[in-house]
Amino acid sequence: MTSPSAFIKELMNQTCVHRYNVSLEQWQVSLIWSFTVSIFCIGGLLGSLFAGSLMSKFGRKQCLLLNNFVAIAGAVLMLLSQKTMSFEMVMVGRLLYGINSGVGLTVHSVYLTECAPKRLRGMVGVTIATFISTGKFFGQLLGISELLGTEKMWPWLLGFNGFTALFQLFTLPFLPESPSFLLLDRGDRQACEKALHRLWGDKDYSREVEEMLEERASLGSVRSHSVLELIQNRTVRWQLLTIVVVFTTVQLCGINAVYFYSFDVFRAAGIPEEKLRFAALGTGLCELCTSLACFVIIESTGKRVLLFRGYMGMSATLILLTVTLYLQGQVSWMPYCSMALIFIFIFFFASGPAGVTAPLPGEIFNQSYKSAAYIVACTLNWTGLFTLGMLFPVLVVSVLLSPQFFLLTEGYLKEQLLKKSVKMCHSLTNCFQMLCFQEQLDYYCFLIFLVFCAVCGIYVRLNVPETKNRTVLEITAEFERMHSKTAASDMKRSTEQKLNGIQIHETKL
Repeated sequence: MTSPSAFIKELMNQTCVHRYNVSLEQWQVSLIWSFTVSIFCIGGLLGSLFAGSLMSKFGRKQCLLLNNFVAIAGAVLMLLSQKTMSFEMVMVGRLLYGINSGVGLTVHSVYLTECAPKRLRGMVGVTIATFISTGKFFGQLLGISELLGTEKMWPWLLGFNGFTALFQLFTLPFLPESPSFLLLDRGDRQACEKALHRLWGDKDYSREVEEMLEERASLGSVRSHSVLELIQNRTVRWQLLTIVVVFTTVQLCGINAVYFYSFDVFRAAGIPEEKLRFAALGTGLCELCTSLACFVIIESTGKRVLLFRGYMGMSATLILLTVTLYLQGQVSWMPYCSMALIFIFIFFFASGPAGVTAPLPGEIFNQSYKSAAYIVACTLNWTGLFTLGMLFPVLVVSVLLSPQFFLLTEGYLKEQLLKKSVKMCHSLTNCFQMLCFQEQLDYYCFLIFLVFCAVCGIYVRLNVPETKNRTVLEITAEFERMHSKTAASDMKRSTEQKLNGIQIHETKL
Protein backbone atom coordinates (compact mmCIF):
# COMPACT_ATOMS: atom_id res chain seq x y z
CA MET A 1 0.00 0.00 0.00
CA THR A 2 2.99 2.36 0.37
CA SER A 3 3.79 2.66 -3.32
CA PRO A 4 0.27 3.52 -4.63
CA SER A 5 -0.73 5.57 -1.56
CA ALA A 6 -0.66 8.91 -3.42
CA PHE A 7 -2.85 7.54 -6.22
CA ILE A 8 -5.38 6.01 -3.80
CA LYS A 9 -5.63 9.28 -1.86
CA GLU A 10 -6.23 11.09 -5.14
CA LEU A 11 -8.99 8.58 -5.95
CA MET A 12 -10.64 9.34 -2.60
CA ASN A 13 -10.69 13.05 -3.37
CA GLN A 14 -11.90 12.57 -6.96
CA THR A 15 -14.70 10.28 -5.81
CA CYS A 16 -16.07 12.90 -3.40
CA VAL A 17 -15.76 15.66 -6.01
CA HIS A 18 -17.54 13.53 -8.63
CA ARG A 19 -20.37 12.43 -6.30
CA TYR A 20 -20.91 15.34 -3.93
CA ASN A 21 -18.96 18.17 -5.57
CA VAL A 22 -16.93 18.47 -2.37
CA SER A 23 -13.14 18.45 -2.17
CA LEU A 24 -11.76 16.70 0.91
CA GLU A 25 -9.36 18.46 3.22
CA GLN A 26 -5.99 16.93 3.98
CA TRP A 27 -6.97 15.65 7.44
CA GLN A 28 -10.08 14.01 6.00
CA VAL A 29 -8.05 12.20 3.36
CA SER A 30 -5.58 11.09 6.03
CA LEU A 31 -8.41 9.78 8.20
CA ILE A 32 -9.95 7.73 5.37
CA TRP A 33 -6.49 6.47 4.39
CA SER A 34 -5.69 5.36 7.94
CA PHE A 35 -8.97 3.45 8.11
CA THR A 36 -8.28 1.84 4.71
CA VAL A 37 -4.89 0.62 5.90
CA SER A 38 -6.01 -0.56 9.35
CA ILE A 39 -9.11 -2.42 8.09
CA PHE A 40 -6.75 -5.14 6.85
CA CYS A 41 -5.88 -5.96 10.48
CA ILE A 42 -9.57 -6.02 11.40
CA GLY A 43 -10.18 -8.53 8.62
CA GLY A 44 -7.22 -10.60 9.78
CA LEU A 45 -8.60 -10.70 13.29
CA LEU A 46 -12.03 -11.80 12.06
CA GLY A 47 -10.47 -14.49 9.87
CA SER A 48 -8.34 -15.88 12.67
CA LEU A 49 -11.35 -16.06 15.02
CA PHE A 50 -13.30 -18.25 12.58
CA ALA A 51 -10.35 -20.24 11.23
CA GLY A 52 -10.36 -22.83 14.02
CA SER A 53 -13.98 -23.84 13.60
CA LEU A 54 -13.73 -23.78 9.80
CA MET A 55 -10.74 -26.10 9.57
CA SER A 56 -12.26 -28.46 12.14
CA LYS A 57 -15.48 -28.64 10.13
CA PHE A 58 -14.21 -28.68 6.54
CA GLY A 59 -10.65 -29.94 7.02
CA ARG A 60 -7.37 -28.21 6.36
CA LYS A 61 -7.23 -28.66 2.58
CA GLN A 62 -10.83 -27.77 1.80
CA CYS A 63 -10.68 -24.73 4.06
CA LEU A 64 -7.64 -23.43 2.15
CA LEU A 65 -9.41 -24.01 -1.16
CA LEU A 66 -12.52 -22.10 -0.10
CA ASN A 67 -10.40 -19.31 1.31
CA ASN A 68 -9.01 -18.57 -2.16
CA PHE A 69 -12.41 -17.31 -3.32
CA VAL A 70 -12.25 -14.59 -0.67
CA ALA A 71 -8.92 -13.36 -2.06
CA ILE A 72 -10.22 -13.50 -5.64
CA ALA A 73 -13.26 -11.41 -4.67
CA GLY A 74 -10.99 -8.83 -3.04
CA ALA A 75 -8.76 -8.73 -6.12
CA VAL A 76 -11.74 -8.10 -8.42
CA LEU A 77 -12.80 -5.15 -6.26
CA MET A 78 -9.26 -3.74 -6.39
CA LEU A 79 -9.13 -4.01 -10.18
CA LEU A 80 -12.49 -2.27 -10.64
CA SER A 81 -11.99 0.50 -8.08
CA GLN A 82 -10.30 2.99 -10.41
CA LYS A 83 -12.68 2.51 -13.35
CA THR A 84 -15.78 2.79 -11.20
CA MET A 85 -14.19 5.69 -9.21
CA SER A 86 -14.97 4.07 -5.86
CA PHE A 87 -12.43 4.10 -3.05
CA GLU A 88 -14.92 2.06 -1.00
CA MET A 89 -14.03 -0.91 -3.20
CA VAL A 90 -10.42 -0.59 -2.03
CA MET A 91 -11.64 -0.62 1.59
CA VAL A 92 -13.79 -3.72 1.10
CA GLY A 93 -11.01 -5.37 -0.87
CA ARG A 94 -8.57 -4.72 1.98
CA LEU A 95 -11.08 -6.21 4.43
CA LEU A 96 -11.42 -9.34 2.30
CA TYR A 97 -7.65 -9.59 1.98
CA GLY A 98 -7.41 -9.40 5.77
CA ILE A 99 -9.97 -12.17 6.23
CA ASN A 100 -8.11 -14.27 3.68
CA SER A 101 -4.81 -13.70 5.51
CA GLY A 102 -6.30 -14.46 8.93
CA VAL A 103 -7.78 -17.75 7.80
CA GLY A 104 -4.86 -18.66 5.54
CA LEU A 105 -2.10 -18.04 8.08
CA THR A 106 -3.83 -20.21 10.68
CA VAL A 107 -4.89 -23.09 8.45
CA HIS A 108 -1.71 -23.08 6.38
CA SER A 109 0.46 -23.32 9.51
CA VAL A 110 -1.55 -26.27 10.84
CA TYR A 111 -1.60 -28.00 7.47
CA LEU A 112 2.18 -27.77 7.02
CA THR A 113 3.11 -28.95 10.51
CA GLU A 114 0.70 -31.90 10.28
CA CYS A 115 1.88 -32.97 6.82
CA ALA A 116 5.62 -32.73 7.58
CA PRO A 117 7.55 -35.68 9.06
CA LYS A 118 8.90 -35.15 12.56
CA ARG A 119 12.54 -34.78 11.46
CA LEU A 120 11.63 -32.07 8.89
CA ARG A 121 8.91 -30.27 10.82
CA GLY A 122 11.16 -27.37 11.79
CA MET A 123 12.37 -26.76 8.24
CA VAL A 124 8.86 -26.95 6.82
CA GLY A 125 7.55 -24.57 9.49
CA VAL A 126 10.18 -21.96 8.59
CA THR A 127 8.89 -21.88 5.00
CA ILE A 128 5.89 -19.92 6.31
CA ALA A 129 8.14 -16.98 7.19
CA THR A 130 10.20 -17.55 4.03
CA PHE A 131 7.23 -17.15 1.73
CA ILE A 132 5.92 -14.17 3.74
CA SER A 133 9.32 -12.53 3.22
CA THR A 134 9.15 -13.47 -0.46
CA GLY A 135 5.72 -11.86 -0.75
CA LYS A 136 6.92 -8.68 0.95
CA PHE A 137 9.98 -8.46 -1.30
CA PHE A 138 8.08 -9.00 -4.55
CA GLY A 139 5.41 -6.55 -3.36
CA GLN A 140 8.13 -3.93 -2.94
CA LEU A 141 9.64 -4.90 -6.29
CA LEU A 142 6.36 -4.72 -8.24
CA GLY A 143 5.52 -1.43 -6.52
CA ILE A 144 8.40 0.56 -8.00
CA SER A 145 7.49 3.13 -10.64
CA GLU A 146 9.21 1.15 -13.40
CA LEU A 147 6.74 -1.74 -12.98
CA LEU A 148 3.25 -1.46 -11.43
CA GLY A 149 3.70 1.55 -9.15
CA THR A 150 2.18 4.00 -11.66
CA GLU A 151 -1.09 5.90 -11.87
CA LYS A 152 -2.51 3.53 -14.50
CA MET A 153 -1.18 0.21 -13.18
CA TRP A 154 -1.67 0.47 -9.39
CA PRO A 155 -5.02 -1.44 -9.45
CA TRP A 156 -3.15 -4.39 -10.93
CA LEU A 157 -0.59 -4.11 -8.14
CA LEU A 158 -3.31 -4.34 -5.49
CA GLY A 159 -5.14 -7.06 -7.39
CA PHE A 160 -2.07 -9.26 -7.84
CA ASN A 161 -3.14 -11.38 -4.84
CA GLY A 162 -5.93 -12.77 -6.98
CA PHE A 163 -3.42 -14.45 -9.29
CA THR A 164 -1.67 -16.18 -6.38
CA ALA A 165 -5.08 -17.35 -5.12
CA LEU A 166 -5.88 -18.77 -8.56
CA PHE A 167 -2.54 -20.58 -8.58
CA GLN A 168 -3.31 -22.26 -5.25
CA LEU A 169 -6.86 -23.02 -6.33
CA PHE A 170 -5.59 -25.02 -9.33
CA THR A 171 -2.60 -26.73 -7.65
CA LEU A 172 -3.79 -27.57 -4.12
CA PRO A 173 -6.30 -30.26 -5.26
CA PHE A 174 -3.31 -32.41 -6.28
CA LEU A 175 -2.15 -32.57 -2.64
CA PRO A 176 -3.72 -34.85 0.03
CA GLU A 177 -5.50 -33.86 3.22
CA SER A 178 -3.56 -33.69 6.48
CA PRO A 179 -2.83 -37.25 7.73
CA SER A 180 -3.31 -36.22 11.36
CA PHE A 181 -6.71 -34.72 10.60
CA LEU A 182 -7.81 -37.83 8.71
CA LEU A 183 -6.82 -40.16 11.55
CA LEU A 184 -7.51 -38.12 14.68
CA ASP A 185 -10.56 -36.13 13.57
CA ARG A 186 -12.14 -38.37 10.94
CA GLY A 187 -10.95 -41.71 12.33
CA ASP A 188 -10.03 -42.91 8.83
CA ARG A 189 -6.78 -44.89 9.16
CA GLN A 190 -6.78 -46.08 5.57
CA ALA A 191 -7.06 -42.51 4.21
CA CYS A 192 -4.33 -41.43 6.63
CA GLU A 193 -1.89 -44.09 5.39
CA LYS A 194 -2.74 -43.22 1.78
CA ALA A 195 -2.00 -39.54 2.46
CA LEU A 196 1.32 -40.46 4.11
CA HIS A 197 2.36 -42.48 1.06
CA ARG A 198 1.50 -39.59 -1.26
CA LEU A 199 3.41 -37.08 0.86
CA TRP A 200 6.44 -39.04 2.04
CA GLY A 201 6.84 -41.84 -0.54
CA ASP A 202 6.23 -45.59 -0.58
CA LYS A 203 7.62 -46.78 2.76
CA ASP A 204 6.32 -48.31 5.94
CA TYR A 205 4.85 -45.60 8.16
CA SER A 206 3.29 -47.81 10.80
CA ARG A 207 5.48 -46.19 13.48
CA GLU A 208 4.21 -42.70 12.61
CA VAL A 209 0.62 -43.96 12.62
CA GLU A 210 1.16 -45.56 16.03
CA GLU A 211 2.46 -42.26 17.39
CA MET A 212 -0.72 -40.56 16.17
CA LEU A 213 -2.81 -43.30 17.77
CA GLU A 214 -0.92 -42.85 21.05
CA GLU A 215 -1.81 -39.17 20.95
CA ARG A 216 -5.42 -40.10 20.25
CA ALA A 217 -5.44 -42.57 23.14
CA SER A 218 -3.96 -39.97 25.49
CA LEU A 219 -6.74 -37.57 24.57
CA GLY A 220 -9.55 -40.01 25.10
CA SER A 221 -11.68 -37.84 22.85
CA VAL A 222 -10.49 -35.86 19.86
CA ARG A 223 -13.20 -33.25 20.18
CA SER A 224 -11.80 -29.82 19.45
CA HIS A 225 -11.84 -27.71 22.58
CA SER A 226 -12.89 -24.06 22.68
CA VAL A 227 -10.68 -21.12 23.60
CA LEU A 228 -12.40 -20.89 27.01
CA GLU A 229 -11.64 -24.55 27.71
CA LEU A 230 -8.04 -23.97 26.68
CA ILE A 231 -7.72 -21.07 29.13
CA GLN A 232 -9.33 -23.04 31.96
CA ASN A 233 -7.23 -26.18 31.54
CA ARG A 234 -4.28 -26.08 33.94
CA THR A 235 -2.39 -28.90 32.21
CA VAL A 236 -1.62 -26.66 29.21
CA ARG A 237 -1.17 -23.44 31.16
CA TRP A 238 2.54 -23.06 30.35
CA GLN A 239 2.01 -23.82 26.67
CA LEU A 240 -0.69 -21.12 26.55
CA LEU A 241 1.56 -18.64 28.34
CA THR A 242 4.31 -19.41 25.84
CA ILE A 243 1.99 -18.61 22.94
CA VAL A 244 0.90 -15.34 24.57
CA VAL A 245 4.47 -14.19 25.24
CA VAL A 246 5.93 -15.20 21.87
CA PHE A 247 3.11 -13.93 19.62
CA THR A 248 2.80 -10.64 21.51
CA THR A 249 6.52 -10.02 21.25
CA VAL A 250 6.79 -10.82 17.54
CA GLN A 251 4.61 -7.77 16.83
CA LEU A 252 6.11 -5.55 19.54
CA CYS A 253 9.77 -6.45 18.92
CA GLY A 254 10.42 -3.27 16.93
CA ILE A 255 10.76 -4.64 13.39
CA ASN A 256 8.11 -2.24 12.08
CA ALA A 257 9.79 0.67 13.88
CA VAL A 258 13.13 -0.23 12.28
CA TYR A 259 11.53 -0.26 8.83
CA PHE A 260 9.86 3.06 9.69
CA TYR A 261 13.20 4.75 10.50
CA SER A 262 15.14 3.09 7.68
CA PHE A 263 14.26 5.81 5.14
CA ASP A 264 15.51 8.57 7.45
CA VAL A 265 18.72 6.63 8.07
CA PHE A 266 19.25 6.04 4.34
CA ARG A 267 18.71 9.75 3.63
CA ALA A 268 21.22 10.72 6.33
CA ALA A 269 23.72 8.27 4.79
CA GLY A 270 23.55 10.23 1.54
CA ILE A 271 21.32 8.00 -0.57
CA PRO A 272 19.40 10.17 -3.10
CA GLU A 273 15.64 10.46 -2.69
CA GLU A 274 14.90 8.74 -6.01
CA LYS A 275 17.05 5.76 -4.96
CA LEU A 276 15.43 5.17 -1.57
CA ARG A 277 12.99 2.62 -2.96
CA PHE A 278 15.93 0.47 -4.06
CA ALA A 279 17.43 0.72 -0.56
CA ALA A 280 14.07 -0.45 0.79
CA LEU A 281 14.31 -3.41 -1.60
CA GLY A 282 17.64 -4.18 0.04
CA THR A 283 15.98 -4.55 3.45
CA GLY A 284 13.38 -6.88 2.01
CA LEU A 285 16.05 -8.91 0.23
CA CYS A 286 18.05 -9.15 3.48
CA GLU A 287 15.02 -10.57 5.31
CA LEU A 288 14.37 -13.06 2.50
CA CYS A 289 17.97 -14.31 2.35
CA THR A 290 18.19 -14.65 6.12
CA SER A 291 14.93 -16.59 6.17
CA LEU A 292 16.36 -18.98 3.59
CA ALA A 293 19.46 -19.43 5.75
CA CYS A 294 17.25 -20.13 8.77
CA PHE A 295 15.54 -22.84 6.72
CA VAL A 296 18.91 -24.60 6.37
CA ILE A 297 20.15 -24.38 9.98
CA ILE A 298 16.96 -24.82 12.02
CA GLU A 299 17.12 -28.60 12.27
CA SER A 300 20.72 -28.58 13.44
CA THR A 301 20.31 -25.62 15.80
CA GLY A 302 16.82 -26.00 17.25
CA LYS A 303 13.93 -23.58 17.58
CA ARG A 304 14.50 -22.73 21.23
CA VAL A 305 18.07 -21.64 20.54
CA LEU A 306 17.06 -19.60 17.49
CA LEU A 307 14.36 -17.79 19.45
CA PHE A 308 16.68 -17.01 22.35
CA ARG A 309 19.60 -15.87 20.19
CA GLY A 310 17.30 -13.88 17.93
CA TYR A 311 15.66 -11.86 20.69
CA MET A 312 18.91 -11.31 22.61
CA GLY A 313 20.62 -10.16 19.41
CA MET A 314 17.71 -7.85 18.63
CA SER A 315 17.90 -6.40 22.16
CA ALA A 316 21.59 -5.59 21.81
CA THR A 317 21.01 -4.11 18.35
CA LEU A 318 18.19 -1.85 19.60
CA ILE A 319 20.47 -0.43 22.29
CA LEU A 320 23.18 0.36 19.75
CA LEU A 321 20.65 1.72 17.25
CA THR A 322 19.24 4.12 19.84
CA VAL A 323 22.76 5.43 20.53
CA THR A 324 23.68 5.83 16.85
CA LEU A 325 20.40 7.60 16.00
CA TYR A 326 20.96 9.98 18.90
CA LEU A 327 24.49 10.80 17.67
CA GLN A 328 23.51 10.85 13.99
CA GLY A 329 23.47 14.64 13.77
CA GLN A 330 26.72 15.05 15.68
CA VAL A 331 29.06 12.51 14.06
CA SER A 332 29.39 12.43 10.27
CA TRP A 333 29.92 8.67 9.92
CA MET A 334 27.24 7.64 12.43
CA PRO A 335 24.45 7.24 9.80
CA TYR A 336 26.46 4.43 8.22
CA CYS A 337 26.56 2.64 11.58
CA SER A 338 22.79 3.08 11.89
CA MET A 339 22.31 1.65 8.39
CA ALA A 340 24.45 -1.39 9.24
CA LEU A 341 22.53 -1.92 12.49
CA ILE A 342 19.23 -1.90 10.60
CA PHE A 343 20.40 -4.82 8.45
CA ILE A 344 21.80 -6.61 11.54
CA PHE A 345 18.45 -6.23 13.31
CA ILE A 346 16.59 -7.63 10.29
CA PHE A 347 19.09 -10.52 10.23
CA PHE A 348 18.39 -11.45 13.88
CA PHE A 349 14.62 -11.11 13.36
CA ALA A 350 14.48 -13.24 10.22
CA SER A 351 16.88 -15.89 11.55
CA GLY A 352 14.81 -16.59 14.67
CA PRO A 353 11.45 -15.07 15.67
CA ALA A 354 10.10 -14.63 12.14
CA GLY A 355 10.60 -18.27 11.17
CA VAL A 356 10.01 -20.05 14.47
CA THR A 357 6.91 -18.28 15.81
CA ALA A 358 4.21 -19.10 13.24
CA PRO A 359 4.24 -22.95 13.48
CA LEU A 360 4.84 -23.04 17.25
CA PRO A 361 1.19 -23.67 18.39
CA GLY A 362 0.95 -26.72 16.14
CA GLU A 363 4.02 -28.25 17.78
CA ILE A 364 3.35 -27.73 21.51
CA PHE A 365 -0.42 -28.44 21.58
CA ASN A 366 -2.14 -31.74 20.91
CA GLN A 367 -4.86 -32.23 18.32
CA SER A 368 -7.82 -31.29 20.54
CA TYR A 369 -6.36 -27.92 21.56
CA LYS A 370 -4.60 -27.04 18.31
CA SER A 371 -7.45 -25.03 16.75
CA ALA A 372 -8.06 -23.02 19.94
CA ALA A 373 -4.33 -22.35 20.32
CA TYR A 374 -4.09 -20.97 16.80
CA ILE A 375 -7.13 -18.76 17.41
CA VAL A 376 -5.42 -17.27 20.48
CA ALA A 377 -2.10 -16.89 18.66
CA CYS A 378 -3.49 -15.24 15.55
CA THR A 379 -5.80 -13.00 17.58
CA LEU A 380 -2.78 -11.73 19.49
CA ASN A 381 -0.87 -11.34 16.23
CA TRP A 382 -3.51 -9.23 14.47
CA THR A 383 -4.44 -7.24 17.59
CA GLY A 384 -0.79 -6.41 18.18
CA LEU A 385 -0.33 -5.36 14.55
CA PHE A 386 -3.41 -3.12 14.68
CA THR A 387 -2.43 -1.60 18.04
CA LEU A 388 1.11 -0.93 16.85
CA GLY A 389 -0.14 0.69 13.66
CA MET A 390 -2.36 3.02 15.66
CA LEU A 391 0.00 3.87 18.53
CA PHE A 392 3.46 3.89 16.98
CA PRO A 393 2.90 7.06 14.91
CA VAL A 394 1.81 8.77 18.13
CA LEU A 395 5.11 7.83 19.76
CA VAL A 396 7.28 9.24 17.00
CA VAL A 397 5.17 11.86 15.25
CA SER A 398 2.94 13.57 17.77
CA VAL A 399 0.29 16.18 17.06
CA LEU A 400 2.63 18.60 18.78
CA LEU A 401 4.98 18.43 15.79
CA SER A 402 2.30 18.70 13.11
CA PRO A 403 1.87 21.82 10.93
CA GLN A 404 -1.56 22.42 12.50
CA PHE A 405 0.10 22.70 15.90
CA PHE A 406 2.56 25.33 14.68
CA LEU A 407 -0.23 27.31 13.00
CA LEU A 408 -2.35 27.24 16.13
CA THR A 409 0.63 28.17 18.27
CA GLU A 410 1.52 31.04 15.96
CA GLY A 411 -2.03 32.40 16.03
CA TYR A 412 -2.21 32.03 19.80
CA LEU A 413 1.07 33.91 20.31
CA LYS A 414 0.03 36.70 17.98
CA GLU A 415 -3.22 37.05 19.89
CA GLN A 416 -1.37 37.19 23.17
CA LEU A 417 1.04 39.79 21.78
CA LEU A 418 -1.82 41.96 20.66
CA LYS A 419 -3.39 41.73 24.10
CA LYS A 420 0.03 42.27 25.69
CA SER A 421 -0.68 39.40 27.97
CA VAL A 422 1.72 38.89 30.83
CA LYS A 423 1.33 35.12 30.51
CA MET A 424 2.70 35.10 26.97
CA CYS A 425 6.27 34.33 28.05
CA HIS A 426 5.12 31.43 30.19
CA SER A 427 3.02 29.99 27.34
CA LEU A 428 5.93 30.27 24.92
CA THR A 429 8.25 28.52 27.38
CA ASN A 430 5.76 25.69 27.92
CA CYS A 431 5.35 25.17 24.17
CA PHE A 432 9.09 24.80 23.60
CA GLN A 433 9.39 22.47 26.58
CA MET A 434 6.70 20.22 25.11
CA LEU A 435 8.45 20.24 21.73
CA CYS A 436 11.81 19.36 23.26
CA PHE A 437 10.20 16.49 25.17
CA GLN A 438 8.66 15.14 21.97
CA GLU A 439 11.96 15.35 20.07
CA GLN A 440 13.66 13.43 22.86
CA LEU A 441 10.99 10.72 22.71
CA ASP A 442 11.71 10.19 19.01
CA TYR A 443 14.34 7.44 18.87
CA TYR A 444 13.99 6.47 22.53
CA CYS A 445 10.84 4.58 21.51
CA PHE A 446 13.21 1.71 20.63
CA LEU A 447 13.75 1.18 24.36
CA ILE A 448 10.08 0.16 24.66
CA PHE A 449 10.63 -2.61 22.11
CA LEU A 450 13.89 -3.52 23.83
CA VAL A 451 11.96 -4.52 26.97
CA PHE A 452 9.71 -6.88 25.01
CA CYS A 453 12.65 -8.53 23.21
CA ALA A 454 14.69 -9.04 26.38
CA VAL A 455 11.77 -10.39 28.43
CA CYS A 456 10.73 -12.83 25.69
CA GLY A 457 14.30 -14.05 25.17
CA ILE A 458 14.78 -14.74 28.89
CA TYR A 459 11.35 -16.42 29.11
CA VAL A 460 12.15 -18.77 26.21
CA ARG A 461 15.52 -19.64 27.72
CA LEU A 462 14.04 -20.56 31.10
CA ASN A 463 10.57 -21.91 30.37
CA VAL A 464 10.34 -23.39 26.86
CA PRO A 465 11.72 -26.85 25.94
CA GLU A 466 13.32 -27.73 22.64
CA THR A 467 10.80 -29.10 20.09
CA LYS A 468 13.30 -30.52 17.58
CA ASN A 469 12.60 -34.16 16.62
CA ARG A 470 9.94 -34.54 19.34
CA THR A 471 6.29 -35.52 19.26
CA VAL A 472 3.56 -33.50 20.95
CA LEU A 473 3.42 -35.98 23.84
CA GLU A 474 7.18 -35.70 24.40
CA ILE A 475 7.03 -31.90 24.34
CA THR A 476 4.10 -31.91 26.79
CA ALA A 477 6.02 -34.20 29.14
CA GLU A 478 9.05 -31.88 28.92
CA PHE A 479 6.86 -28.88 29.82
CA GLU A 480 5.61 -30.79 32.87
CA ARG A 481 9.13 -31.77 33.87
CA MET A 482 10.48 -28.21 33.56
CA HIS A 483 7.69 -26.64 35.56
CA SER A 484 7.28 -29.32 38.21
CA LYS A 485 10.62 -28.42 39.79
CA THR A 486 9.04 -25.87 42.06
CA ALA A 487 6.49 -28.33 43.37
CA ALA A 488 9.14 -31.00 43.80
CA SER A 489 11.43 -28.64 45.73
CA ASP A 490 8.55 -27.58 47.98
CA MET A 491 7.73 -31.21 48.70
CA LYS A 492 11.38 -31.97 49.44
CA ARG A 493 11.62 -28.98 51.78
CA SER A 494 8.49 -30.00 53.70
CA THR A 495 9.81 -33.57 54.00
CA GLU A 496 13.08 -32.29 55.41
CA GLN A 497 11.21 -30.19 57.95
CA LYS A 498 9.26 -33.23 59.11
CA LEU A 499 12.42 -35.31 59.38
CA ASN A 500 14.05 -32.60 61.49
CA GLY A 501 11.46 -33.27 64.20
CA ILE A 502 12.34 -36.96 64.38
CA GLN A 503 15.02 -37.92 66.90
CA ILE A 504 17.46 -40.57 65.67
CA HIS A 505 18.97 -42.88 68.37
CA GLU A 506 22.06 -44.88 67.52
CA THR A 507 22.37 -48.39 68.90
CA LYS A 508 25.21 -50.80 69.12
CA LEU A 509 23.74 -52.76 66.25
